[in-house]
Amino acid sequence: MPEYWFVSVPGEGNRTVTFQNFKAKIASSQNDLAEVAPLPIPEFKIGTLDTLVVLSEDLAKQDTAFESSANKLVEIIRSLLGAEATTKLAGSLSVNEKTIDNFLKTFQWNTMKYRTDKSLVELAELLNNARQCLAFFLTSALFIYTEVASIDTLMKNKMANYSVVKGNLQGIQRREIGNLASRNIVPFVKKEHVVLDSEYLETLVVAVPKTLYKDWSNKYETLTQMVVPRSSHKIAEDEEYGLCTVTLFKRIAEDFTNKCREERFIVRDFKYSEDAIAEQRRELEEMDASEKELWATILRLAKTNFGEVFQAWTHLKSLRVFVESVLRYGLPPDFVGFTIKPKQKQDQKILDILTAQYGHLGGSPSSRGGHHGGEEVTGEDVIPGYNEKDYRPFVFFSLKLDTERQ
Repeated sequence: MPEYWFVSVPGEGNRTVTFQNFKAKIASSQNDLAEVAPLPIPEFKIGTLDTLVVLSEDLAKQDTAFESSANKLVEIIRSLLGAEATTKLAGSLSVNEKTIDNFLKTFQWNTMKYRTDKSLVELAELLNNARQCLAFFLTSALFIYTEVASIDTLMKNKMANYSVVKGNLQGIQRREIGNLASRNIVPFVKKEHVVLDSEYLETLVVAVPKTLYKDWSNKYETLTQMVVPRSSHKIAEDEEYGLCTVTLFKRIAEDFTNKCREERFIVRDFKYSEDAIAEQRRELEEMDASEKELWATILRLAKTNFGEVFQAWTHLKSLRVFVESVLRYGLPPDFVGFTIKPKQKQDQKILDILTAQYGHLGGSPSSRGGHHGGEEVTGEDVIPGYNEKDYRPFVFFSLKLDTERQ
């Protein structure tokens, strides 16, 4: 997945003109460096300077948690798709029935879900752990964060259940593969191959190495007493073994098994039962159907929940842009937000253009300039997620999913 940038710069009194001027510099036919789209952000109730500083720190921590949750869902979808992940993963990641790219290009704040007119009292009733001393957008972010935590728990439980069912199915399926010395032999032994309902006789099924066919033919009748002459018949064969039956008296079955072991003939632990065969077949069919149903359910849930998490994450990014823009550029809010999708190997050129135009804003992680109601807005604490080396004179956050992990 390509990287997307959430950026804001001072509006300079006319946000539309500022946006169009910047877009012309990096997304025109002359300078085709990136795709640029507006990032419309509502004007939230701002609250106090202390609220903004605390919120800035909390949103940075929650941003990391959102990224982790989104990538966990991507990994679940990738693991469910298996070998088809290479070609189908990107198409499985959608938001509101849109591709990620289209969703970000057409992003609008979801006022139905994250209403901007909610009072602190209403939010407190809705959010058990919302910190009521913070302004609206903090409780809004906590609401989004709570949703993501619930999705994480749901998907973890679903995947645990699926892993158990899939493990059981694989256990059954493993019995259907391998050579005749180890695999399930029920499909090869028919009713006519064995002696049934005899008080004294029983039929054993023996895996004989193909290199020892001659030894088996010469020795099986004399390995012990009470072996029925000419009772051995080959009923199946693979690349390593032949599956042979032999009929003998029940009382010497254990002794015959031990003698076979000495000669490298393998007596399979098998008793013919039509009920057991039917039960095995039913178990396999039910487990296979259960696994397929769970697979489809979890894939659907993972896709749906990815869309919810990604949408919430995008709203969180927008909240970060709003908060940092107020802290950087001051009040009243006058900034323009946009998303940038850099084209391959054009990242540095775009950053150079932004820095050349807005480098005069200066600042550092420990000093964010601006005015808040006539009061100088400065912070003594370093912005979470920044260091002096990475700090930029404009608001900048990146979003990128790990869709290429093997």
